[in-house]
Amino acid sequence: MSAHQIASMHRIGTIEAVQGPVVDIVCERTPPLHQALWTQPDGEPCRLEVFRELGERHVRAIALHRTTGLARGLPVMDGGGPLQVPVGPECLGRMLDVFGAPLDGQPPFPATEHRPLVAPPGPLAQARAAERVLETGIKVIDLLCPFVRGGKTGLFGGAGVGKTVLITEFMNAVIQLHQGVSVFAGIGERIREGHELWHDMRAAGVMPRTVMVFGQMDESPGVRFRVGLTGLTYAEYLRDTTARDVLLLIDNVFRFVQAGSEISGLLGRMPATVGYQPTLLSEVAELQERIASSTAGSITSVQAVYVPADDMTDPAVSAIFSHLDTMVVLSRQQAAKGIYPAVDPLASTSKMMDRHFLGERHYRVAEAVREHLARYKELEDIIAMLGMEALSETDRQVVGRARRLQRYLTQPFHVVAQHTGIAGTSVPLETTLADCEGFIDGRFDALSEADCYMRGAMEPAP
Repeated sequence: MSAHQIASMHRIGTIEAVQGPVVDIVCERTPPLHQALWTQPDGEPCRLEVFRELGERHVRAIALHRTTGLARGLPVMDGGGPLQVPVGPECLGRMLDVFGAPLDGQPPFPATEHRPLVAPPGPLAQARAAERVLETGIKVIDLLCPFVRGGKTGLFGGAGVGKTVLITEFMNAVIQLHQGVSVFAGIGERIREGHELWHDMRAAGVMPRTVMVFGQMDESPGVRFRVGLTGLTYAEYLRDTTARDVLLLIDNVFRFVQAGSEISGLLGRMPATVGYQPTLLSEVAELQERIASSTAGSITSVQAVYVPADDMTDPAVSAIFSHLDTMVVLSRQQAAKGIYPAVDPLASTSKMMDRHFLGERHYRVAEAVREHLARYKELEDIIAMLGMEALSETDRQVVGRARRLQRYLTQPFHVVAQHTGIAGTSVPLETTLADCEGFIDGRFDALSEADCYMRGAMEPAP
């Protein structure tokens, strides 16, 4: 917004104090919570959002830009409503900031309307339940913790176990396999990661059907707290105006919680469990409950969740987990063995692992694979101490098949092919089921473990 437009707005008050990104304002009339306000330090527009009422005609706001130049007595203008972003069909193919402004060096796209960031979920009568499995072509996911069309999936893992690579492969899969559209919301992203991802998406040819929204790591906590809602607003727009599947990818939801905790401390609230904000559950619900399918279309969400200190009982992790349909746990132990994607097949779960939803064959094969892998895990200590010779013939057979299954469930990805030198593969679910039946029945017992590693569908051994 230009300085001339801000000057023409109605004045609502003046700045009383500035402490970092926190701005206290004396108002002529008290604005509602989440109202957008504007001010002009040194002629540069600065947007504020009201977060707390301090008393009669006193409010506390969070600055969404740098506060350099803000001073006591500076006039504050009323934005006329909550924070809004422009939307339109030409948003596809663009990289935007939390306000919908371009980050890709191109001019702003023509907007057909403006939508508020803070909005209630859609009417319950228009909500639509999960319908079917959304195939990704990733063997371990489709088999053991399938995605659900219109559902919410979380990728849980510590630092460096492959959350961002996996979430990018999902984006590629939905666009290529299902001809859908994707919205990527980068919360607190490193600028290097965002730049690499943007170039990777352009190189893969999927950027024309993708919207990327970034709130960078060095920006105000208010920006990092709201950029997830910006991405969700674009996903809702695409759901309502297109007939295609919409995939909403969020990386990383834990940084959304961290930004909320930072804002809570700035507003003077008393911390709660493990230092998190007392409003943790309601803030997570505000984001998650809007990720829903309606009669107009579906939104399928995949969310990376950083697990602090690999502690799955952390309050933030538990709060996010309660909203999800599928939980994919990425294990550091799997990554150390060279198993990529580093999915822990025994810790990963889905509420849809039911024979009535998946079908009898899928359910039976998935349970048989889990049983083999679970038995192998039970016997690992014995094998490490006494060797395979200490096992019975039956257990040796189970362990051999489990190790081959473990390596079969690895897979080269399209999005990292230029770095690994291995062409990415996509495997249909029916092929995965047939191959796993072959492993369980012993048809591949003659193959070495190396022949099962980092390949797509099973073919006759070379």
